[in-house]
Amino acid sequence: MRSPAADRRRRHTILTIASTLVLAAACTSPEPGPAPADLILRGGRIVTVEDAVPEAEAVAMRSGRIVFVGPAAEVDRYVGPVTSVVDLAGRLAVPGLIDGHAHLMGIGQARLQLDLLDTRSYEELLDRVGRVVAAAQPGQWIVGRGWHQSKWYPAPAPMVRGFQTHEALSAISPDNPVYLRHASGHAGFANARAMQLAGVTAATPDPEGGEIIRGADGRPTGIFVERPAFRILADAYDASRAGMTDEQLRAERRQVLRLAAEEVLSKGITTFHDAGVGPAYLAVYREAIDEGELKLRVWAMISDTVQNLEEVLAAERVIGYGGNRLTVRAIKSYADGALGSRGAWLLEEYEDDRGNTGHNTVPLETIREAARLALEHGYQLCTHAIGDRANREILDLYETALAAAPDAAEDARFRIEHAQILHPDDVSRFAELGVVAAMQGVHAISDGPWTPERLGVDRTRERAYQFRALLDADATVINGTDAPIEDVDPLVSFYGAVAGRMNDGEVLNPAQRMTRMEGLRSYTIGPAFAGHEEHLKGSIAVGKLADITVLSDDILTVAEDRILDTRVEMTVVGGEIVYRADGF
Repeated sequence: MRSPAADRRRRHTILTIASTLVLAAACTSPEPGPAPADLILRGGRIVTVEDAVPEAEAVAMRSGRIVFVGPAAEVDRYVGPVTSVVDLAGRLAVPGLIDGHAHLMGIGQARLQLDLLDTRSYEELLDRVGRVVAAAQPGQWIVGRGWHQSKWYPAPAPMVRGFQTHEALSAISPDNPVYLRHASGHAGFANARAMQLAGVTAATPDPEGGEIIRGADGRPTGIFVERPAFRILADAYDASRAGMTDEQLRAERRQVLRLAAEEVLSKGITTFHDAGVGPAYLAVYREAIDEGELKLRVWAMISDTVQNLEEVLAAERVIGYGGNRLTVRAIKSYADGALGSRGAWLLEEYEDDRGNTGHNTVPLETIREAARLALEHGYQLCTHAIGDRANREILDLYETALAAAPDAAEDARFRIEHAQILHPDDVSRFAELGVVAAMQGVHAISDGPWTPERLGVDRTRERAYQFRALLDADATVINGTDAPIEDVDPLVSFYGAVAGRMNDGEVLNPAQRMTRMEGLRSYTIGPAFAGHEEHLKGSIAVGKLADITVLSDDILTVAEDRILDTRVEMTVVGGEIVYRADGF
C-alpha cells in the first residue's frame, strides 16, 4: 500500500507529463491561417509596377484592399468557402488604370447627343444632322459634338479661315436650331436659326479670349472659336431648357453619370481624373456614391469662376469620400484653346493662318489669383495649356506663385493639362518646379497627321508631344484620353505614347516615344502620384486599394501592331468585379 506522499508524487508526475504533452501538442499544431479573401486572381502574368516585386503569380483581395501578392503556391491559404477564384488563363493583370485627364459628364452627354466623332466629310455631318431633324419636334434644338474639319476629305467648299460655313447646315435645318461642338471642345458650329436665337449678327463683337469667324462680307460663318465665343450659343441652348424642374435636371444628370461610368469601367479605368466639374455635378457624384451606385473612383478638378472659388473651395474640398470614391482637391483653369481650332496660344504665328498666334482664353491675372487660392486652401492647380506660349506663361506664373508661398508650395504638384507644344527651353522646367505634365498619347496619333499644317515640319519635330524629352528631364508625365474629345479607351493612348504611329501609318516624332513600361506607369503610378494618391493606388501591393485591370494580351511584350487589338477583359474596383467582358 502506497503512502499518501507517494500518491501525491504519482499524481504530480502524471499531471506534469500531461501538461508537457498538451504543451507539445500546442507547439506543433499549425498556426491559424489568414482570413479568407473575397477575390483571388491567379493563372496569368501579374505586373505590379512595384520595383521590389515587379511581378507575381497571384493576388488576393479582402474588404476592398490587397492582402496578398506573391507565388500561386501560397495563395491557397486565402481560399475560403465564399472566396471567388478567377483563373486568368494567361491574361495580363495590371494595377487599375487611371485616366489622367478626361471629362466624365461629357462622356455621358455624348451618348445622349448626336455623335460626330467619326464623320469623315462635311457631307456626312449634314446627312446625320438631317436624319435627326426629320425626327425632331418643331423648334427643338439639335445638339452634337465631335466634328473636326482637318479630318474631312474632301475639304468643304467654301471655307473661311480653314473652317466650313453654315449655309448648307442652315438649308437642311431652317427651323430647328443646330449647335455642334468641335471634337477639341474649343469651337462651336451653328446654323442660322441658332445664331438668330443667340442674337448673333454681323454687329456682334468678338468676346475677349474668343472669336466669331466672319466672311468677307463681315457676316458670321457659323464658327465660334474658344469658350468665350461659343458660350453665346450655349447660353441660348440653356435658355431653351429653362423650364426644366430641379427634379428633371437631377434625373438627367444621374442618367448622364450612369452612362459615363458604365462606359469608363468597360474600358478598364478604375480612377478617373475629371478635368473640370462644377459644384452642381459634384453633388450628383456624392448622391450616387451615397446610394452605392457609383463604382468608379473620381478625382475631380473644380471648374468655377475665380470670384466663386473662395467660397466653393472651402465647401467642396474632400479626400477619399465614400470609401475613396471621390476626392476634390484641384482647380481647373484655362490658358488657351486647342490646336485644331487654331486657338492654342503660340510663340510664333500659325503656319496655315498667318498673323494668328491663338488665344489667351482666361486672363493670366485670373489664373494667378487661382494659384494663390489653390495654395491657400490646399488645392492643386491644373491649367489647360496646349501652345508653347501658353505653357511658358503658365510655368512662369507657377514659378512666381510657388516662390511666394514656400510652405504651401512644398509638394504642391501643380499640373499643366495637355502640355502639347513645348519650346525646348521649357521642358526641364517641369521637373525643376515639380509640375506634372498631364498629356494624352491619343492626340499624337489622331491630331498628328495635320499638326505640321499648323506648326510646320521643323516646329512640329522640335516641340510637339515631347514625351521622351520630359521623361529624360525627370518630369512626371501622365497619360489620359481627354474623352469625349477622343474615345476613353486607354489602350489607344498607351499606343500613342509608346508607338506614336498615327492614323496615316506614319510616326510623327519617333524620338519622343516612351518605353512600354513607362507607358504603363503613365497610366498607373504616375497619375496616382499626380493626385497625391500613390499610397493608395497605382501599383499592386499589400495594403493598397484592390483596383486591378485585366487585359486580353500582354501589352508589354506583344508585337506593336497587336496593342490596339488588345481588349479589356475585366475591371476590379475595391475587390469587386465591376466589368467582365463577354466570354470571360
